[in-house]
Amino acid sequence: MSDSSRIGSRREARETALGILYEADVREESVADALANQVLEPPPYAAVLLRGLAEHLDDVDTLLRRYARDWALERMPVIDRNVLRVAVYELAHRPDVPTGAVLSEAVELASRYSTAESGRFVNGVLAKVARELRPTEVAPEPPHATEIDAPEIDAPEIDAPDSSE
Repeated sequence: MSDSSRIGSRREARETALGILYEADVREESVADALANQVLEPPPYAAVLLRGLAEHLDDVDTLLRRYARDWALERMPVIDRNVLRVAVYELAHRPDVPTGAVLSEAVELASRYSTAESGRFVNGVLAKVARELRPTEVAPEPPHATEIDAPEIDAPEIDAPDSSE
């Protein structure tokens, strides 16, 4: 299988997994039950994601609660919550998937299917999770502007105009 077809199939699988997770959320059923109740078998990678989430959902949600400051998991838009779950599962348990691919796919799904702000929100949360789970693949968070020492600049002094004139 070529890289481009694998990427395309993973993109479709994530989308399928997101749909099944949305369905589980709305029906208030477990991920395992939602997967078992599918009439058609989802794409193989979607099934991998869903089985992995069924097994690790508590750990995934713990990470999301830690990094989604000021956002209770239960109050997030359903799509955002489930996009984040899929991506955090991949970051934590699928080292074969590049960090950049996880983040860009999650942002794209959130932007496409959720609110106007969802892409930025998902990107911000996942960047923090990725720094913890894959620190060698993600640049450290830049210091805040107030923590950066401004360089001293040798500027010529300019005589101020005399206000008495």
